[in-house]
Amino acid sequence: MGTYTLSTALADAFGYRQPRSTPARSGATHPTGARVLRDSVEAGTFEHVFFSPPAKGETDRLLRAARRLLDAGRQLRSEARQGDRTLTPTERLLTTLTSASVRVFEEILTLSRLNRGRVFPSYEYLAEATSLGRATVARGLTILERVGLLVRQRRFKRIEADGPGPRYEQTSNAYRAILPDSVVKYLPRWMRPAPLPDDALQYATDHSADVSAMRAQLTCREHAEALVGGSLGKVLAKLGAAIDRRERESQRDTEPHLNSLLIAKSIGLAGQ
Repeated sequence: MGTYTLSTALADAFGYRQPRSTPARSGATHPTGARVLRDSVEAGTFEHVFFSPPAKGETDRLLRAARRLLDAGRQLRSEARQGDRTLTPTERLLTTLTSASVRVFEEILTLSRLNRGRVFPSYEYLAEATSLGRATVARGLTILERVGLLVRQRRFKRIEADGPGPRYEQTSNAYRAILPDSVVKYLPRWMRPAPLPDDALQYATDHSADVSAMRAQLTCREHAEALVGGSLGKVLAKLGAAIDRRERESQRDTEPHLNSLLIAKSIGLAGQ
């Protein structure tokens, strides 16, 4: 079974068919000459839903967490080497964190803070900014992605070229820094999010139940207007209004159905 990746979901959402980057079965090169890596998405088509401006102090919090996770990984590696602990898959990933990968993460966080979350540096830029080799930067990005601290999306762009058909080439990746729940428990207690009080959890449960009950009472048209909105919401609202009319028409003149049921029961009783 194939993996449904972020790029696949984005391509489906935007109705885009990814250009082929492999030769045809005959061995000839692809007629568009596309030089695009697998799972790439066209630049400029998804960034508005991928990037997110960091909240105040968020980048500093993520950097402190990454440094603490680096220490936790070293401790886990030492315990595993001594035979005191059997590592879980998440713990084995934490042991792969390196100082170089955290340094790359720091530079990505700096760019996120300065550019309101829009981060798409080239490998060459990261190598120069961190004073690391290009291979070390690439390895660090892979480690961060596997641990879950970084979401990376490959991109390609259109270029002008001679001959028929569009032309494409690979461009810099897009990055977004996150802190996954899977590694939060390895942080010091003071760095973990405070648990919600019981009354807040109960309020959230009651509110969710009230919202579900309210939505259940909405007509199809009201449901589309409330949850979708925009031009798509208007189209769905029209379809919903048509469905509502058909349901109302089917509910009219229900008495003959009731009479038929009574007649059927009478026939059954008479037969007994």
